[in-house]
Parts: sequence; C-alpha cells; structure tokens
Amino acid sequence: MFKPSQPMMARLRLTTKQVNGGYYKGTRTGSMGYFAKNGSYVIDWKKVRTYVVPEDLDAFKLTPFVTKRMAPTQSKYTKEIEKDGLPVTLERALEGKDYLALWASDNGQEVFEKERIEEEGRQ
Repeated sequence: MFKPSQPMMARLRLTTKQVNGGYYKGTRTGSMGYFAKNGSYVIDWKKVRTYVVPEDLDAFKLTPFVTKRMAPTQSKYTKEIEKDGLPVTLERALEGKDYLALWASDNGQEVFEKERIEEEGRQ
C-alpha cells in the first residue's frame, strides 16, 4: 500500500476523520476561555483580545485604509422603470449579461474565433 514519506506527511493536513474522538482542529483563533464540567463556556478575561486606541487620535499620524469622507460610489448599471407615468432611472446590480458583455470586450479575439467556428459548423 502507498504510504507518504515523512516530508510529505508534514504537508498533508490532519482532519478530524484521521484521529480518535476528542480531537478538535479549531480555526487557529485561540481560546477565550474553557468549558466547565456542566457544559457551559467560561470566559477567561485574561485571554480576551483588547485593542488599544491612541489617546490623541486626532494628531495620530497613521490613517485608516478607507476615508470616511468618500462619497458613495455610483453603479454604472441602471434600469428604466415607469412610476406615475414618468420614466425613472434606478441603479441595479451586475447581471450575468453584463458580465458576459464585459468578458467579450476584454477577450474579443476568442469571441470572434468562436463565432467563426460556429459559422463553419452551420455551413
């Protein structure tokens, strides 16, 4: 039977199906407490993460990744509806047809080749 070498075993991931009961893999986030005998979870406040905010935040030199002063981004996809007899333009989400049109504009040569092959198949 095939058996992986020792260096390969270090790379293979251990799953809960490969070990006996009582093994919990976890999510590498660390524990915040422990389970008591009655099954409840007790939080150990020494383990709880705390984030320190600088005291003089206005004069702090580091800036956030996203500014709060940015205006909301407008969607370039719209739809026309009629409300009370007047045409109204509303924003809409990206649809499948929009994605295909965008893909075709980026990969035009493939589209032309596919159309050529389909044309030859019809003849």
